[in-house]
Amino acid sequence: MVLNGKKAVVTGASRGIGRAIAISLAESGADVLVNYTNDAEAAEKVCSDIKKLGRQAIAHRANVADPEQASSMIQFAVKQLGRVDILVNNAGVTRDNLVVSLRDEDWDSVLSINLKGAFNCVRAVIRPMLKAKWGRIINISSIIAYTGNVGQANYAASKGGLIAFTKSVAQELGSRKITVNAIAPGYIETDMTQSLPEAFREKMLSRIALGRLGRPEEIGSAAVFLASDAASYITGQTIIVDGGMAV
Repeated sequence: MVLNGKKAVVTGASRGIGRAIAISLAESGADVLVNYTNDAEAAEKVCSDIKKLGRQAIAHRANVADPEQASSMIQFAVKQLGRVDILVNNAGVTRDNLVVSLRDEDWDSVLSINLKGAFNCVRAVIRPMLKAKWGRIINISSIIAYTGNVGQANYAASKGGLIAFTKSVAQELGSRKITVNAIAPGYIETDMTQSLPEAFREKMLSRIALGRLGRPEEIGSAAVFLASDAASYITGQTIIVDGGMAV
């Protein structure tokens, strides 16, 4: 129980990678606020699974792209859990299209949720973490930040910006015992990748050294490591978890 008694907020935690991170943190001893935007039933199911582990869990609806909602969420977490030790910025969306056909609203919505959403949550959590003189901030980027991808210029820009944001905030907060790191997942077995055409999946697998897609729990394990004392001398870094796709 390397995170025994820690209090965590995970955004976009009702499914996929966010759900796995929330469960992994709870398995390691943390209480978790499970953020979601649409699927309350799924968020409550995650909370139920966490409670079965003997940890406290609270579902909270908030659109992190809205500064007021992000701030209110952190305040709610502090009130309900007592403090926030760990913030995982996982909430994200895709609106894929070639640049020539990409609509302004598709660019803006992806940048607003994926990048500004992380900024909103980090800004809101800084004061509670400064007061506690301890904190772990983990931003979920993507291997696409390094490789780019056809039809995902907006997504790549948001995830690349998240890495640069991570480095800057790490320098600002390092002297206060707050680490800020990122995780860049490769292709992970989620609802989205399961719906990909078989030909595309085969092409994708051929690029991965380990010959398989990652599991959400493997991203959860990376998050637990970065949140733990084992990573206390790591900040401003991005851990790539892609099975060797971009080596």
